[in-house]
Amino acid sequence: MDFLSTQNMLVHIPIGAGGYDLSWIEAIGTLAGLLCIWLASLEKISNYAFGLINVTLFAIIFFQIQLYASLLLQLFFFGANLYGWYAWSRQGNDNQAALQIRWLTLPKALGWLAGIVIAIGLMTVYIDPVFAFLTRVAVSIMQSFGMNVTQPVLEPDAFPFWDSCMMVLSIAAMILMTRKYVENWILWVIVNMISIVIFALQGVYAMSLEYLLLMFVAVNGVRMWSRSARQRGSRILS
Repeated sequence: MDFLSTQNMLVHIPIGAGGYDLSWIEAIGTLAGLLCIWLASLEKISNYAFGLINVTLFAIIFFQIQLYASLLLQLFFFGANLYGWYAWSRQGNDNQAALQIRWLTLPKALGWLAGIVIAIGLMTVYIDPVFAFLTRVAVSIMQSFGMNVTQPVLEPDAFPFWDSCMMVLSIAAMILMTRKYVENWILWVIVNMISIVIFALQGVYAMSLEYLLLMFVAVNGVRMWSRSARQRGSRILS
């Protein structure tokens, strides 16, 4: 289908050197991602429907541009969205949502912090072989389904530490969001700040602008979820 092709251009954006050709699939996927984050900040369970659309379209994009490790990451996010939808829809005996917005307890927060630091450190050191392995796995899976794909030649990561931060923090934030912990928004703010700079340095100004919008949504998410947690008696690092 033409819609699913990154060559099916919606509009040419005069930004950066030579401008940027925004495809239909990227535009719809990005819009779905923005709606997902915005609805999540409002604690609307419908955010997961848009999240599934976002990660599905982005997985197709990553397949076409041969970023297979990123494609696998979208598969993780797909599963996380399904779990989040299930977890948020559960109700207690009083017909209220079983999960309530709250802060992590101090022991849990310290555990998450330690795990994130260790994971970022390991990923920074091993990011190239890890992504090479994930790429081989993704290609093998697609080949087993009869897809005509070949192993791409991967260049060394341009920003190993910051790329590792984005990956690890995104996974942690997604997990915390499915459990309705306020800290997920703090992590998303950090991820978006890093992404804005990295994408700008790489000349992908449209994506940098997208993450600037996402950062404002995430900041609002921190504000709204903090207020909701306070109303329910949950305090930061209690």
